[in-house]
Amino acid sequence: MTFDQPADTPPRLEIRNLNRRFGDRMVVDGVSLTIEPGQVTCLLGPSGCGKSTTLRMIAGVDMQDSGEIYVDGKLICDTHFRVPPERRQIGLMFQDFALFPHLSVADNVAFGLKGATVEKRARVEELLGKVGLFWAIDEYPHHLSGGEQQRVALARALAPRPRIMLMDEPFSGLDNRLRDGIRDETLALLKEEDTAVLLVTHEPEEALRMADEVALMRNGRIVQCGSPYNIYNAPADRDAMAFFSDINVIKGVSNGALTDTLFGQFLTPGCEDGAEVDIVIRPQHLHLDFYRSGKGPTPTPTNGQAAAGIVERARFMGTESLVEFRMEHDNSVLKATVPNVFMPKAGTRLWLTLRRDRCFVFPAAQ
Repeated sequence: MTFDQPADTPPRLEIRNLNRRFGDRMVVDGVSLTIEPGQVTCLLGPSGCGKSTTLRMIAGVDMQDSGEIYVDGKLICDTHFRVPPERRQIGLMFQDFALFPHLSVADNVAFGLKGATVEKRARVEELLGKVGLFWAIDEYPHHLSGGEQQRVALARALAPRPRIMLMDEPFSGLDNRLRDGIRDETLALLKEEDTAVLLVTHEPEEALRMADEVALMRNGRIVQCGSPYNIYNAPADRDAMAFFSDINVIKGVSNGALTDTLFGQFLTPGCEDGAEVDIVIRPQHLHLDFYRSGKGPTPTPTNGQAAAGIVERARFMGTESLVEFRMEHDNSVLKATVPNVFMPKAGTRLWLTLRRDRCFVFPAAQ
């Protein structure tokens, strides 16, 4: 990877304050990003948040209302100047593989190439070898599986040696069995080609798996940007935290920078007296206290005050169990995940503690 560039080297892709309005609706609102060669950035967010519109503006198939786009420090588009899409050296991959059914695999990959026939054939053979499809060079797309067609689409997109690859939900049409392998192979090849990648997805797992940097988008704006580890473990707000996993919300009112809850007092610095707050924790950080519950011989390490709950439902999820509790203190519902198989009967009374260092305090959601 080469995305740790010298300070005086411009980023491969830079977008500055892009805006796009459709009628009265601001679809993209002040979006700015930089991506270095060999870096994968995921533009992550729910459907309709402006991800694909941002991608289309970078590709040149849609025009921004304001803002600038640079490639290797050179302006390629603002509201007065515009490099045509075919001259931007930007590759595109979509959910629809868009292969030409009447062309062979070799001709599909070579479609956008220029130069001598021998040179084009050499590039086609090189890329099909890298994606493991040299054997299919003379086949037609309908003879290939979905995963194989995706690899042909990748080879075609890489054939002209684009400096930037834009990918819009490219793996969503593949079944789960194939998806992880194809994603990993694609990522390895893109990094080998030193291509800057902007991947649009609505799947948090895909973003965490593939990205060097995640840009979380909501209502046309980037609300948080950072490494997968930081964006997961230091969420900007409650909605950002909830986008990546289930959450439990413990409500309270701040008083003297402290908030009383069923799990004891929490520090809530910076909150005014009387302010409603949400203390948010993921299910994996709620722990069962088997000693207090009468289910274990020795006390578990304390995480503060324990609270009792009545099991409402338990489900086995494959590698863990998800247990829902109706809490005795305030009748709220909390969820806890337990490794392996743990299926207590509905109505069972158990005690819970929580990881205080994994709790986040946010202003109460309106």
